[in-house]
Amino acid sequence: MISKENAVILFQGDSITDANGQSYVFLIAAKLATDHAEKSPQFLNRGISGNRVSDLYARWNEDAFSLQPDAISILIGVNDAWRTMSEEPSGVTDRFERAYRHLLEETKEVLPNTRLILCEPFILKGSATEEKWDEWQKLVGKYQGIARRLAEEFGTVFVPLQDALDEAAKRAEPTYWLYDGVHPSGAGHEVIARRWLEVVEKNGLV
Repeated sequence: MISKENAVILFQGDSITDANGQSYVFLIAAKLATDHAEKSPQFLNRGISGNRVSDLYARWNEDAFSLQPDAISILIGVNDAWRTMSEEPSGVTDRFERAYRHLLEETKEVLPNTRLILCEPFILKGSATEEKWDEWQKLVGKYQGIARRLAEEFGTVFVPLQDALDEAAKRAEPTYWLYDGVHPSGAGHEVIARRWLEVVEKNGLV
């Protein structure tokens, strides 16, 4: 992935990825840019708050294909769950797996040489999730299984994150890591970044 000059690594997702430029993406980019300075890698963060998988698919031409990235990392799913849990009109049908599959199929077709990294969606108990905690766990657990299966099916790298955050929550309150049970604190972003780097390095991408 960073074996070539000016490699482009694209990060896609929702507010967790966006985070006003202060997310796990910033931490990953800082380390890799330092470690591989001679190669001048480029890191693009196109996460948009509120996005679901279907929203990614709708903007994939502009925010993925046109950028010709060497690798794409995707972390998505919590808003698909949020719309369903909040019984919003946009959550009447669950399009998570269908839209994710379409996105991956088209990406493999248009960018066959681009490495794909699928990150596991996650939650902890917090103000956004505790009222319907069992339902949240069931739905996000379903999405976690889908993401893992799609990663296997499409031959992508899979980054498990729930277990890393569960372990972190044994050291401090869940809201220390995800302040509302969904959105990471600085410490939470560091947990995500460390796991991402661990898995990606193990798979020989950096």
